[in-house]
Amino acid sequence: MSNLDEFLAGERLDDVVFYLSDAYLDDDSRLREVGEETAGGVRLILDGETGRSAFQAGTGMGAMEFAKTAMDADGEIARSLDDGACPFADDGDDAGDDPDDDHEIRFVFAFAEAQNEEVGGLYAEGDVVHAYAHCTCGESYSHKWVIGDRDGE
Repeated sequence: MSNLDEFLAGERLDDVVFYLSDAYLDDDSRLREVGEETAGGVRLILDGETGRSAFQAGTGMGAMEFAKTAMDADGEIARSLDDGACPFADDGDDAGDDPDDDHEIRFVFAFAEAQNEEVGGLYAEGDVVHAYAHCTCGESYSHKWVIGDRDGE
């Protein structure tokens, strides 16, 4: 089982996932050596503290501050944590915008939170993945799900 599979199964609740797209990441970045190359970038699965530090070094933003801004908009982030659908792609202004223009993932930060029945909602159903993405359009968005609910993707 890969590190990503373990994370998505709730077996790595102390770890975080950090993804950087090729467009955002320099070709000679050290992150390419320590992360897993994907079709569009590099994904790292690191212990929480190291992951938050890597996120700040790679983006210039604090991970939790980024998460707080991204949670204001619900979008869809792929289960693989390296792709998504920006909710701002079709802003409805009838200006002829192509919904595919300028809406690619720049980076993703994700962590999992253990089930907590006292909190209720999703947290009562099981461990929850929190994923936050930043798009090339400049907007950020979030997606969360109960571990196991998206296994068929």
